[in-house]
Amino acid sequence: MLAQERHELILRSLRRHGRLRVADLVAELGVSAITVRRDLAELDTAGLLRRVHGGAIGTRTAELPARGSQLTIGIVVPSAAPYYSDVIRGAEAMADRYGARLVLGVSGYDSATERERIDKVLGIGIAGLLISTALGDGAADRLGSRLDELDVPVVLMERAFGFPHVAREYDHVRTDHAYGAMLALRHFVALGHRRIAVNLQATVTAYWLRLGLETAAKALGVEVFLSPVDLPMRGDDPGAVAQLDAFLAECESFGSRAVLVHSDEHGARLVERAMELGLRVPEDLSVIAYNDVTAALAVVPLTAVCPPRLALGETACDLLLRKIQTPTTPVQHLSLLPTLNIRTSCGAADPHLR
Repeated sequence: MLAQERHELILRSLRRHGRLRVADLVAELGVSAITVRRDLAELDTAGLLRRVHGGAIGTRTAELPARGSQLTIGIVVPSAAPYYSDVIRGAEAMADRYGARLVLGVSGYDSATERERIDKVLGIGIAGLLISTALGDGAADRLGSRLDELDVPVVLMERAFGFPHVAREYDHVRTDHAYGAMLALRHFVALGHRRIAVNLQATVTAYWLRLGLETAAKALGVEVFLSPVDLPMRGDDPGAVAQLDAFLAECESFGSRAVLVHSDEHGARLVERAMELGLRVPEDLSVIAYNDVTAALAVVPLTAVCPPRLALGETACDLLLRKIQTPTTPVQHLSLLPTLNIRTSCGAADPHLR
């Protein structure tokens, strides 16, 4: 087959699919990968397509893809619960601005399921992948070479994997949760609290919150007690009342009237139980929640640290799409700062902390 014939077939396939993979073209054209890459390089030089890692995409000077066909990117997250649903919505909004399509996979915090979801979206022919893995940063080595095997650009969300766990550096966008913990402690100090009790879920976020609490406590000169009690998510959980009472007893023993709780559900239930026991919120117990998904809907609206969930999805998707368009873009490690939304559960508002 002559080079010009191959070029015509490549461009026809590009119009049909919106993106090309070298492996697919090798099978379709019956030539070597070296030949395909040379053809793509020539077409890129001519401005008829744009080469990307593992294949090629269209450019503004190339013919438009066939009707109903558009650039497709994948997004794999550990949960579709409210936190990640906002991240997904942000990514979807940004993809729409680029005229791209988003395909979702949910792993349920299971590594095997995650691999299946990645393979599924790759099979669709995605041009790039947004992923928040089921594993935290400390367990990156359990991913093995899976990320390195992907032949499309990858942007990590709320995760940061690098050498020696993976062979190459990856773009990532994450929330600075350590800063979020500092915001909470700083507000408590502004309200006069010097002893602060903390209860954290056993999540990936907990590591960064503990780091931020340790740093902020030293800087602010306050005492922090990190409770080992597992708080219930719902009031009907077995042992819920006993767990809540145990934590409140710890707070009393520590001499703390200020509590940071991760997450909103725990904070809301804690406030309800405290009031059942005759405590006044915020006069007897001042509460800050972390996540701010449902904090405003609590019986006593909760002051809460709010990670920039929508902005995180938007930023990560924008970074990925720019990487697809220009593969030579330098790798970026971006941190987004959370904010503190002050409500009734703390009893005072400091305009400087908004």
